[in-house]
Amino acid sequence: MSKSRFFPTRPVRLLGVIALISLLGACASVGRPGPPRTGAMTVAPVTDPAPIVSGTMRPYQIRGRWYRPEEQPGYDVVGQASWYGDQFNGRPTATGERFDMHALTAAHKTLPLPGLVEVTNMANGRVVVLRVNDRGPFVDDRIIDLSRGAAEALDMINRGVGEVRVRYLGRAPRLGGGQVMQRAEAPPPVIAPPAPVVVAQAFWIQVAAYGDPDEARAAAGRAGATARVQQATNQRMFRVLLGPWPDANAAEQARQGAVARGFREAQLIPGG
Repeated sequence: MSKSRFFPTRPVRLLGVIALISLLGACASVGRPGPPRTGAMTVAPVTDPAPIVSGTMRPYQIRGRWYRPEEQPGYDVVGQASWYGDQFNGRPTATGERFDMHALTAAHKTLPLPGLVEVTNMANGRVVVLRVNDRGPFVDDRIIDLSRGAAEALDMINRGVGEVRVRYLGRAPRLGGGQVMQRAEAPPPVIAPPAPVVVAQAFWIQVAAYGDPDEARAAAGRAGATARVQQATNQRMFRVLLGPWPDANAAEQARQGAVARGFREAQLIPGG
């Protein structure tokens, strides 16, 4: 990271440069800028940062799209997050570290590796600090991929995708760096009436959607024996579905399997 000289007689110019760098960093990824921070929590400074892993800052191309990693000191973005677990557990990450699905880690397309990010679940206010040690997710509307442990800490385990705020904190330490910063406060106990009988919820995987029914049927043949084609309510699209599964964990494992077979946009769909 390049250093700028400090000129005591020109404080205004220095402040302008810092503001410009922060603005450029915040605009460097898919998503929208995060709202102003209130009640920010203190994260212990990293006194012995790990060096950036050689080769991880080079531009690279995935599915015809170029990504250009760089230092982004002002990165503060709100967008969609997904999570991954069993399918990749134990495999090497982009840094060479082994992926531990229970550790507090994440994957990002362009931030330095290894780095630290603060991730906030916008639905419940939970906050974690994660070690970024891999590249991804390569789906346009998602800004970060969480480990299973991170998704559990953020209470996102039962959802395939959720809205989060991601703020870059800087270089990661040589080991670890992940920590739970804040959990959602438990609501006060209430005396509830007897619960009615509830039919168990089922979960489906939407593997893909096509405008051509023949193309949808061909994709269903590749997706597996249980795949089916369903016409969408708008009568113009045909969805390829897998399932159902009785719980979200089993469905999520199936979704990750579909992603591994080439259906990168497979998503979890709660059903009746």
